[in-house]
Amino acid sequence: MIIKYCSFLIGVIWSYSIIKTQSIFSKKAGLIFKIFITKVSWFTLIAACYFGYKNFSIKPTIIGIIIAILFVNIGFHLSKKFIHQRFEEKQIRLFKSFFEYSLIFWIAYYFLF
Repeated sequence: MIIKYCSFLIGVIWSYSIIKTQSIFSKKAGLIFKIFITKVSWFTLIAACYFGYKNFSIKPTIIGIIIAILFVNIGFHLSKKFIHQRFEEKQIRLFKSFFEYSLIFWIAYYFLF
C-alpha cells in the first residue's frame, strides 16, 4: 500500500513539475513546450489523480495532490533563489536562450528525421 501511494505521489510530482516548467520558457519555446510536452503531462496528472482516487479514498488523494503541488512550488522557489544568488542575470539569460533553442532544434529534428 505504501509503494502504491509513493508511486501516486511521484506521478503527481512528475507531471505537475513538467507543467510548471512551461512558465519558465519564452513565448515561442513555451508554445512548442506546451503543444508537445505539457499536453501529455496534463493527461498524466489526471491519470495519477484517478489512480489515487481508485486505490485510496478521496481524503488521502487530495492530501497527496496538495503535498505534491506544495513540494514542486517550494522546489521551484528555492531553485530560483539559488540560481539568482549563484549566477549573474546575463549568464542566466544566455543559458536560458541556449536551452530554448536546443529544445526547438530537438523537436524539429525529431519531426524531420
